[in-house]
Amino acid sequence: MKQQTPNFKKTLNHYLDSTYLKTAEQAHISEEETYKNVLKLSMEAVENNFFAVMIRPCYVKQIRTVLDQAYTNDVKLGTVISFPEGTHTLSEKLAEAQQAIVDGADELDFVLNYEDYKKGNIESVTEEIITCTRWILEKNKVIKWIIEVAALTDEQVIGICKLISECIQENFDATFYDKIFVKSSTGFYKTESGKPNGATPESIDLMLKYSYPLPVKAAGGIQNKDQAVAYLEKGVKRIGTSSALQLMKKREIKSGY
Repeated sequence: MKQQTPNFKKTLNHYLDSTYLKTAEQAHISEEETYKNVLKLSMEAVENNFFAVMIRPCYVKQIRTVLDQAYTNDVKLGTVISFPEGTHTLSEKLAEAQQAIVDGADELDFVLNYEDYKKGNIESVTEEIITCTRWILEKNKVIKWIIEVAALTDEQVIGICKLISECIQENFDATFYDKIFVKSSTGFYKTESGKPNGATPESIDLMLKYSYPLPVKAAGGIQNKDQAVAYLEKGVKRIGTSSALQLMKKREIKSGY
């Protein structure tokens, strides 16, 4: 029997990582106002049954308490590691991840050291992928590798996706693959001449092809519900957006992650 395609328009909320990653300085607001935004986002996620909230590490402990008090295990709590540049040392990334897990994170989105990859330091990037992935899986958590497609050529996107896929397939059992994502973007990379700084149909196609059999998360620059649904229909498993509620209500998103 032919398997029916899911109706992503009706179930989109189950694929959304609702995201707030701006610092107070970046948003030109106070630390107190920033936390209120993070809290508002988290409660929206509970009320709308989004898959996850994705926030900075400094808020994980507080939001873990909030989600637990909301009596829900449905909304996952995610955070970012070495964000947004990805240039922290391996030991620094592991230390940041350790604290995030202690504070209650379920999922950790690591920014891969793509600059090292571009410089040809493949051995150090390989060590980072294998070491961090093994460590996160041992903690029974989910890891997502952010590759920052806007900073890469198509050839580099292909190469870095193939590297991640090969590292995982050579070192980990297939039963773990659904806990190891390749993610397109931080949403914070600065591009020139108005070029996209996040996911594009072209970059997502390359990621889906060359990251296989690992799942892909599209993030950065997703402007409306139709675009999000189109990525899911291509085969993407998760969508990262700072405008999850607007997206669900079919409001056009003017800017942001």
